[in-house]
Amino acid sequence: MARLAAADISRQKASDIVNLIVAHLEGGVSIAAFESLKVIDATSAMDEGPFTMERSGSLPGNSIVELCFSGRYTKDQVLKMIRGEGGMVAYLGTNSINEVENRIENGDEKAKFYLQAMCYQIAKDIGAMATVLKGNVDVVILTGKILESRHAVEWIKERVRFIAPVKEYHEQEALVFALAGLRVLRGEERTKQYE
Repeated sequence: MARLAAADISRQKASDIVNLIVAHLEGGVSIAAFESLKVIDATSAMDEGPFTMERSGSLPGNSIVELCFSGRYTKDQVLKMIRGEGGMVAYLGTNSINEVENRIENGDEKAKFYLQAMCYQIAKDIGAMATVLKGNVDVVILTGKILESRHAVEWIKERVRFIAPVKEYHEQEALVFALAGLRVLRGEERTKQYE
């Protein structure tokens, strides 16, 4: 996504040097700061950052230690609470952004409260990445399934648009993966092993 956005911006700028913040908003959320297309900092979608549709996000250390050693839960149960049954699943019983959006449209104040809270946390982490780039941000990119919620998009934008223009990239994953594979096949980029 950073490459697609940088290509769009580079056509508008005299320089190819572009600083971006990319917020990938799915069942998990990752937010990364890119300086000239190099990731210089990022949140882990599995263990930190905002709560999401299925994940609890960052948790207070003391409380999680107390929970783990309470004797009430197994390791697998705690991990499931954090990844898979956390976030909106725990609060609202669903991991569907469309269902949350529909509930808000039908006047569900609880759904509105939790979606606003999630967007608040997402915006806060976008702001943190702006400090990583010393405020020199060309654009904030939003991508992922959460963009199907007009409420979520607007609540995030109203908090971060002062940092830089905000652009949305809907349903781009297949294209991004295909372009990455093509760069490897052309020898423009080497594959990396992640563990």
